[in-house]
Amino acid sequence: MPNIKYGQETYPLGEGRSVLDCLLEHGAPVPFSCQSGVCQTCMMRAVAGTPPADSQQCLKDTLKAQNYFLACICHPTADIEAALPHAAQSPILATVMALEPLNGEIMHVALECHAPLDYRPGQFINLFRDATLGRSYSLASVPRHDAYLHLHVRRLPQGKLSGWIHEELRPGQTVEIRGPSGDCFYVPGQPEQEIVLIGTGSGLAPLYGILRDALSQGHSGPIRLFHGSRSRAGLYLTGELRGLAQKHSNFDYLPCVSGEEPRVGVAAGRVHEVAFREVPDFKNRRVFLCGHPEMVSAAKKRAFLNGAAMQDIYADPFNASP
Repeated sequence: MPNIKYGQETYPLGEGRSVLDCLLEHGAPVPFSCQSGVCQTCMMRAVAGTPPADSQQCLKDTLKAQNYFLACICHPTADIEAALPHAAQSPILATVMALEPLNGEIMHVALECHAPLDYRPGQFINLFRDATLGRSYSLASVPRHDAYLHLHVRRLPQGKLSGWIHEELRPGQTVEIRGPSGDCFYVPGQPEQEIVLIGTGSGLAPLYGILRDALSQGHSGPIRLFHGSRSRAGLYLTGELRGLAQKHSNFDYLPCVSGEEPRVGVAAGRVHEVAFREVPDFKNRRVFLCGHPEMVSAAKKRAFLNGAAMQDIYADPFNASP
């Protein structure tokens, strides 16, 4: 008889009972609703053990890769330790190794973790100045290639943490981070599938990580990156991205500006509008959307209407804190 560990308690799983049944019978506080594997309210994560494939039905590949499962339809045959998706994560200390401006408003921050951090390019971490001030930043680094974590921090007007990073943070200082979190990352499989990446501003950070991760894992299908800003001054990493496009015949990069006349090699218009002109049919394509929340919302809806399956759309809107 398998056991279910949840929090500090371990419960025996009765015959024919689901993980949700077991936890509820023992009074464990877990959310649930439909109890039929549809609403996903009871989604949990196996921090030890492997959930059965049947308990991951209808979940995105990125969630399956992180051992998420639906408790109401999970009938494990071996022990599992389960946790809620947003269970508290232990803090990790990291040393600032480098700070480098990428353009007039975005700073590249390189961090060396004091303990191993298992992450996937495109996920995000929470970086803290102190116990009360922290913000989420996406990871542009690829663990198999980069020794440090790489963040692209855009300075926001009156941004308490971004202002501190741009003005006061120095190499050698120690910061606290938590994570990783998020399901906006590349999962191997279907290497011939076309990937469309659309981002604004520092939304390029996760897309840069996802792009390099896909290429390094041998993705053979077309990969198209559209990165937008109001002006050319807001673009960055253009040389690196054009270099990748020259090196990899299946990768195409198109920067976009919406507030000024473009130059050769730069498209005019809002980035998602340019992307949908260039790629009118999104059927059987994998889509990653990162950056301004209005752009992400509009592009997500339009990609779906243009044929993309919801399971193939990965969105990471950059919502600024009040």
